[in-house]
Amino acid sequence: MDTAEVILSVLVVVIIIVSLLSNVLVLICFLYNPEIRRQVPGLFNLNLTFCNLLLTVANMPLTLVGLVSRAQPGGDGFCQIAGFLETFLSTNSMLSMAALSIDRWIAVVFPLRYHSKMRHKDAALVLGYTWAHSMSFSTVAACLSWVGYHRLYASCTLSNARASSRTQFVVFTVFFHSFTFLLSFIVLCFTYLKVLKVARFHCKRIDVITMQTLVLLVDIHPSVRQRCLEEQKRRRQRATRKISTFIGTFMLCFAPYVITRIVELFPAVPIDPHWGIVSKCLAYSKAACDPFVYSLLRHQYKKTYTDILNRLLKRSSLNADYKHFKI
Repeated sequence: MDTAEVILSVLVVVIIIVSLLSNVLVLICFLYNPEIRRQVPGLFNLNLTFCNLLLTVANMPLTLVGLVSRAQPGGDGFCQIAGFLETFLSTNSMLSMAALSIDRWIAVVFPLRYHSKMRHKDAALVLGYTWAHSMSFSTVAACLSWVGYHRLYASCTLSNARASSRTQFVVFTVFFHSFTFLLSFIVLCFTYLKVLKVARFHCKRIDVITMQTLVLLVDIHPSVRQRCLEEQKRRRQRATRKISTFIGTFMLCFAPYVITRIVELFPAVPIDPHWGIVSKCLAYSKAACDPFVYSLLRHQYKKTYTDILNRLLKRSSLNADYKHFKI
């Protein structure tokens, strides 16, 4: 292994560890807090967490083995199953992010009608579509033997070794990424930009009220006035930062891999093998980012895992005191 491959191997290990720990923590919070389970977005987060965990456990280690050994991990049948699973899970996770953005759009743009428009039954229908969409593409690829070991990505993924079906594979690949990555990206942009527009409108109204109040309070201390103005600025920046994070992480992690998959359809365009693995690592890193982007940095999840940690520490402290007392 050269230096670049060693660095990439370490990167895959780090992604596996972070993804495993963070997604397990999200799952623990979901099971621990009944309020999170009652909320509709919790179902989408649970589905996303499930996909990320399974991808972390089932596919990422195989990529690590393929990268280290420079060979296919397992036999052809085993690799085909792994490739089917990766296609299904990656597609499902993208569509789950789109579903979360639709939920936020309805909650912010139609707040009075949210509970009638997005019920648990509606969320189950949306998740049913994500599973049907993911299963259909994965099944077609598996039935046509378009999943297997791909040396460029050191992974069991979409691959076509037969020259006779090259045209069909090109059409399938373009169609697949258009109706998965591109569709999810368009939904994310549409919904979150609508959310940002509404958030900025509300911030503007609050700013007008705040400025009117500051004008009336002529005797207010300059430091208090300055803090109010700074809070206005932070409030506007906070909404933009959140939306940029949702869309930016999606593009940063998935776009390089999808673009590489499209470029490789043209044999005349050479692709560096190290870049193929880097793009795969970026796609895998989304599984490690999602728990922080969608769950763990929210107040409700922070409070939940803080309560769990406090209970564990308190219990450990009580056990230690009890043992000391017995001694």
